[in-house]
Amino acid sequence: MNDLVGYFASPSNRELVLGQLAEHAYLALLPLVFGFVLALPLGRLAQRVRWLRAAVQGAANALYTIPSLALFVLIPGLLGTPLLSPVNVVIALTLYTAALLVRPVVDALESVPGHVVAAATAMGYRPGHRFAAVELPLAVPVLAGAVRVASVSNISLVSVGALVGIGGLGRLFTDGFQRDYVAQIVVGIALTLLLALVVDLALVALWRVLTPWTRAAR
Repeated sequence: MNDLVGYFASPSNRELVLGQLAEHAYLALLPLVFGFVLALPLGRLAQRVRWLRAAVQGAANALYTIPSLALFVLIPGLLGTPLLSPVNVVIALTLYTAALLVRPVVDALESVPGHVVAAATAMGYRPGHRFAAVELPLAVPVLAGAVRVASVSNISLVSVGALVGIGGLGRLFTDGFQRDYVAQIVVGIALTLLLALVVDLALVALWRVLTPWTRAAR
Protein backbone atom coordinates (compact mmCIF):
# COMPACT_ATOMS: atom_id res chain seq x y z
CA MET A 1 0.00 0.00 0.00
CA ASN A 2 2.84 2.38 0.88
CA ASP A 3 4.40 1.69 -2.52
CA LEU A 4 1.13 2.63 -4.25
CA VAL A 5 0.81 5.84 -2.25
CA GLY A 6 4.42 6.67 -3.00
CA TYR A 7 3.90 5.99 -6.69
CA PHE A 8 0.94 8.39 -6.93
CA ALA A 9 2.68 10.97 -4.74
CA SER A 10 4.87 11.87 -7.69
CA PRO A 11 3.22 14.45 -10.01
CA SER A 12 5.14 13.05 -12.98
CA ASN A 13 3.77 9.55 -12.27
CA ARG A 14 0.21 10.86 -12.01
CA GLU A 15 0.57 12.73 -15.27
CA LEU A 16 2.04 9.65 -16.95
CA VAL A 17 -0.74 7.37 -15.70
CA LEU A 18 -3.52 9.75 -16.74
CA GLY A 19 -2.00 10.14 -20.19
CA GLN A 20 -1.72 6.39 -20.67
CA LEU A 21 -5.25 5.86 -19.37
CA ALA A 22 -6.60 8.36 -21.90
CA GLU A 23 -4.59 6.74 -24.70
CA HIS A 24 -5.79 3.28 -23.67
CA ALA A 25 -9.43 4.41 -23.75
CA TYR A 26 -8.93 6.00 -27.17
CA LEU A 27 -7.25 2.92 -28.64
CA ALA A 28 -9.99 0.64 -27.28
CA LEU A 29 -13.14 2.65 -27.96
CA LEU A 30 -12.40 4.05 -31.41
CA PRO A 31 -12.08 0.53 -32.92
CA LEU A 32 -15.28 -0.44 -31.07
CA VAL A 33 -17.18 2.22 -33.01
CA PHE A 34 -15.46 1.46 -36.32
CA GLY A 35 -15.91 -2.28 -35.86
CA PHE A 36 -19.62 -1.92 -35.11
CA VAL A 37 -20.11 0.26 -38.19
CA LEU A 38 -18.30 -2.37 -40.28
CA ALA A 39 -20.11 -5.37 -38.74
CA LEU A 40 -23.57 -3.91 -39.17
CA PRO A 41 -23.74 -4.02 -42.99
CA LEU A 42 -21.88 -7.34 -43.08
CA GLY A 43 -24.33 -8.86 -40.62
CA ARG A 44 -27.27 -7.41 -42.54
CA LEU A 45 -25.91 -8.89 -45.76
CA ALA A 46 -25.43 -12.29 -44.12
CA GLN A 47 -28.96 -12.15 -42.75
CA ARG A 48 -30.60 -11.22 -46.04
CA VAL A 49 -28.49 -13.37 -48.41
CA ARG A 50 -28.59 -16.86 -46.91
CA TRP A 51 -25.97 -18.43 -49.16
CA LEU A 52 -23.42 -15.80 -48.06
CA ARG A 53 -23.97 -16.36 -44.35
CA ALA A 54 -21.58 -19.28 -43.91
CA ALA A 55 -18.84 -17.51 -45.88
CA VAL A 56 -19.14 -14.23 -43.95
CA GLN A 57 -19.28 -15.89 -40.56
CA GLY A 58 -16.49 -18.31 -41.45
CA ALA A 59 -14.23 -15.44 -42.53
CA ALA A 60 -15.03 -13.57 -39.31
CA ASN A 61 -14.19 -16.62 -37.19
CA ALA A 62 -10.93 -17.17 -39.05
CA LEU A 63 -9.92 -13.53 -38.62
CA TYR A 64 -10.58 -13.63 -34.89
CA THR A 65 -8.27 -16.62 -34.44
CA ILE A 66 -5.23 -14.61 -35.62
CA PRO A 67 -3.13 -13.71 -32.55
CA SER A 68 -3.34 -10.00 -31.79
CA LEU A 69 0.42 -9.56 -31.47
CA ALA A 70 0.94 -11.11 -34.90
CA LEU A 71 -1.65 -8.79 -36.40
CA PHE A 72 -0.02 -5.73 -34.81
CA VAL A 73 3.23 -6.73 -36.52
CA LEU A 74 1.68 -7.72 -39.88
CA ILE A 75 -0.34 -4.55 -40.46
CA PRO A 76 2.68 -2.21 -40.87
CA GLY A 77 4.12 -4.56 -43.49
CA LEU A 78 0.81 -4.75 -45.36
CA LEU A 79 -0.16 -1.07 -45.19
CA GLY A 80 3.21 0.61 -44.91
CA THR A 81 2.39 2.32 -41.61
CA PRO A 82 5.17 2.91 -39.04
CA LEU A 83 5.66 -0.04 -36.71
CA LEU A 84 5.02 2.07 -33.61
CA SER A 85 1.99 3.90 -34.99
CA PRO A 86 -1.24 3.68 -32.93
CA VAL A 87 -3.01 3.30 -36.28
CA ASN A 88 -1.90 -0.34 -36.32
CA VAL A 89 -3.75 -1.03 -33.06
CA VAL A 90 -6.85 0.81 -34.24
CA ILE A 91 -6.97 -1.16 -37.50
CA ALA A 92 -6.30 -4.51 -35.82
CA LEU A 93 -8.92 -4.00 -33.11
CA THR A 94 -11.43 -2.71 -35.66
CA LEU A 95 -11.05 -5.99 -37.55
CA TYR A 96 -11.35 -8.01 -34.33
CA THR A 97 -14.45 -6.08 -33.25
CA ALA A 98 -16.12 -6.53 -36.63
CA ALA A 99 -15.29 -10.25 -36.61
CA LEU A 100 -16.70 -10.61 -33.10
CA LEU A 101 -19.92 -8.73 -33.87
CA VAL A 102 -20.93 -10.16 -37.26
CA ARG A 103 -22.70 -13.23 -35.86
CA PRO A 104 -24.47 -11.29 -33.05
CA VAL A 105 -25.70 -8.76 -35.62
CA VAL A 106 -27.26 -11.60 -37.62
CA ASP A 107 -28.82 -13.12 -34.49
CA ALA A 108 -30.09 -9.73 -33.30
CA LEU A 109 -31.73 -8.89 -36.62
CA GLU A 110 -33.33 -12.32 -36.81
CA SER A 111 -34.76 -11.84 -33.32
CA VAL A 112 -37.01 -9.05 -34.61
CA PRO A 113 -40.54 -10.50 -34.86
CA GLY A 114 -41.59 -11.19 -38.43
CA HIS A 115 -45.04 -9.72 -37.92
CA VAL A 116 -43.49 -6.40 -36.88
CA VAL A 117 -41.42 -6.27 -40.06
CA ALA A 118 -44.49 -7.18 -42.11
CA ALA A 119 -46.55 -4.48 -40.40
CA ALA A 120 -43.87 -1.86 -41.10
CA THR A 121 -43.78 -2.91 -44.75
CA ALA A 122 -47.59 -2.69 -44.97
CA MET A 123 -47.40 0.84 -43.53
CA GLY A 124 -45.19 1.88 -46.45
CA TYR A 125 -41.71 1.69 -44.94
CA ARG A 126 -39.05 1.22 -47.59
CA PRO A 127 -36.37 -1.40 -46.78
CA GLY A 128 -33.71 1.12 -45.75
CA HIS A 129 -36.08 3.19 -43.63
CA ARG A 130 -37.62 0.07 -42.10
CA PHE A 131 -34.19 -1.24 -41.15
CA ALA A 132 -33.12 2.02 -39.48
CA ALA A 133 -36.43 2.88 -37.81
CA VAL A 134 -37.85 -0.53 -36.91
CA GLU A 135 -35.50 -3.52 -37.19
CA LEU A 136 -32.30 -2.03 -35.79
CA PRO A 137 -33.88 -0.46 -32.69
CA LEU A 138 -35.67 -3.73 -31.87
CA ALA A 139 -32.41 -5.64 -32.33
CA VAL A 140 -30.55 -3.49 -29.80
CA PRO A 141 -31.37 -5.58 -26.68
CA VAL A 142 -29.88 -8.71 -28.27
CA LEU A 143 -26.92 -6.85 -29.76
CA ALA A 144 -26.09 -4.99 -26.54
CA GLY A 145 -24.48 -7.97 -24.83
CA ALA A 146 -22.14 -8.62 -27.75
CA VAL A 147 -21.00 -4.99 -27.88
CA ARG A 148 -20.27 -5.08 -24.16
CA VAL A 149 -18.13 -8.19 -24.65
CA ALA A 150 -16.32 -6.52 -27.56
CA SER A 151 -15.56 -3.45 -25.44
CA VAL A 152 -13.97 -5.56 -22.70
CA SER A 153 -12.05 -7.55 -25.30
CA ASN A 154 -10.65 -4.37 -26.87
CA ILE A 155 -9.61 -2.91 -23.52
CA SER A 156 -7.76 -6.14 -22.78
CA LEU A 157 -6.10 -6.41 -26.20
CA VAL A 158 -4.80 -2.83 -26.19
CA SER A 159 -2.44 -3.88 -23.39
CA VAL A 160 -0.78 -6.34 -25.78
CA GLY A 161 0.30 -3.40 -27.93
CA ALA A 162 2.81 -2.44 -25.25
CA LEU A 163 4.91 -5.43 -26.35
CA VAL A 164 5.57 -3.67 -29.67
CA GLY A 165 6.03 -0.25 -28.07
CA ILE A 166 2.53 1.19 -28.52
CA GLY A 167 1.07 3.15 -25.60
CA GLY A 168 -1.72 2.54 -23.19
CA LEU A 169 -1.83 1.06 -19.73
CA GLY A 170 0.07 -1.99 -21.00
CA ARG A 171 3.24 0.07 -20.72
CA LEU A 172 2.80 0.11 -16.97
CA PHE A 173 2.96 -3.71 -17.07
CA THR A 174 6.04 -3.91 -19.27
CA ASP A 175 7.91 -1.10 -17.49
CA GLY A 176 6.95 -2.52 -14.10
CA PHE A 177 8.25 -5.98 -14.99
CA GLN A 178 11.48 -4.57 -16.39
CA ARG A 179 12.06 -2.45 -13.28
CA ASP A 180 10.66 -5.06 -10.86
CA TYR A 181 8.29 -2.34 -9.64
CA VAL A 182 5.18 -4.12 -8.34
CA ALA A 183 3.26 -0.93 -7.56
CA GLN A 184 3.39 0.13 -11.20
CA ILE A 185 2.07 -3.26 -12.34
CA VAL A 186 -0.77 -3.15 -9.80
CA VAL A 187 -1.73 0.36 -10.94
CA GLY A 188 -1.85 -0.80 -14.55
CA ILE A 189 -4.03 -3.82 -13.73
CA ALA A 190 -6.37 -1.83 -11.48
CA LEU A 191 -6.88 0.96 -14.01
CA THR A 192 -7.49 -1.52 -16.82
CA LEU A 193 -10.20 -3.22 -14.76
CA LEU A 194 -11.66 0.15 -13.76
CA LEU A 195 -11.74 1.32 -17.37
CA ALA A 196 -13.51 -1.87 -18.44
CA LEU A 197 -16.09 -1.44 -15.66
CA VAL A 198 -16.75 2.22 -16.46
CA VAL A 199 -17.15 1.52 -20.18
CA ASP A 200 -19.47 -1.40 -19.48
CA LEU A 201 -21.68 0.72 -17.21
CA ALA A 202 -21.74 3.49 -19.81
CA LEU A 203 -22.87 1.02 -22.48
CA VAL A 204 -25.62 -0.31 -20.20
CA ALA A 205 -26.84 3.25 -19.66
CA LEU A 206 -26.72 3.89 -23.41
CA TRP A 207 -28.78 0.78 -24.19
CA ARG A 208 -31.40 1.85 -21.65
CA VAL A 209 -31.65 5.22 -23.32
CA LEU A 210 -31.95 3.63 -26.76
CA THR A 211 -34.62 1.13 -25.66
CA PRO A 212 -37.11 3.01 -23.45
CA TRP A 213 -39.82 0.46 -24.25
CA THR A 214 -37.97 -2.22 -22.28
CA ARG A 215 -38.17 -0.07 -19.13
CA ALA A 216 -41.87 0.52 -19.75
CA ALA A 217 -42.42 -3.24 -20.09
CA ARG A 218 -40.70 -3.92 -16.78
